[in-house]
Amino acid sequence: MASEMSVRRRRKRMSEMNVVPYIDVMLVLLIIFMVTAPLMNLGVEVDLPQGQAGPLSDQGDPLMVTVTASGDLYLDLGDAPELVDEQTLIEKVSIIAEANPNVQVTVSGDREVAYQHIYGAMVLLQRAGVESVGLTGDPEAP
Repeated sequence: MASEMSVRRRRKRMSEMNVVPYIDVMLVLLIIFMVTAPLMNLGVEVDLPQGQAGPLSDQGDPLMVTVTASGDLYLDLGDAPELVDEQTLIEKVSIIAEANPNVQVTVSGDREVAYQHIYGAMVLLQRAGVESVGLTGDPEAP
């Protein structure tokens, strides 16, 4: 019997990595990103006016100029909107308008902003060489 006790089987070392905890962490992170992604607002917060106009046909991503309630101008080229002054707006939009004369440009203005600020943004876009400008609004609630 003593000989049976002395002959013990040694466990073979496992040389594989245990990935189960890493999968758990990955799934938790995935759930966190899935919950927080829709909450991220990448645009400028403005309260758009409502109207009964239908949407325009999709011609790609338009340039968006946003006028806030305080009269600040933001230019959105597809990335995060950046605060610009009048001269910078003219310079950046004119470069894009020279490369693509049919570029679609829309102006979004807060419903509380004075019409003078929205009109001023449209004048700046005209100086930059943009031939047509659209206005953005929210559809009316039923």
